[in-house]
Amino acid sequence: MSSPEIASLSWGQMKVQGSAKTYKDCKVWPGGSRAWDWRETGTEHSPGVQPADVEEVVKKGVQTLVIGRGMSEALKVPPSTVEYLEKQGIDVRVLQTEQAVKEYNALAAQGIRVGGVFHSTC
Repeated sequence: MSSPEIASLSWGQMKVQGSAKTYKDCKVWPGGSRAWDWRETGTEHSPGVQPADVEEVVKKGVQTLVIGRGMSEALKVPPSTVEYLEKQGIDVRVLQTEQAVKEYNALAAQGIRVGGVFHSTC
């Protein structure tokens, strides 16, 4: 199974290939995607993306995980989350969301088992 392309991104809206839904924030992995509801783990801009936010995508067997910090990079990614991913043997890339989507799509096009968590606003 390949990772679905992020078909479009604009402020507050993301479309993922193969899904009819429009996401504000989303998680993607080889073969699927879903809305990323911050309330599930109590995520806020600070301290930011927690290991619990990425665990679901990790369990899908990704080699690389791309984290989009928002259009203005307001979403933090603490060192504990990066360390958690590295201990799982996952290459992690933390970028501004537009750059993160470009990176994710490039990796997916190369056939890499890539996953992502993306914030499409601030």
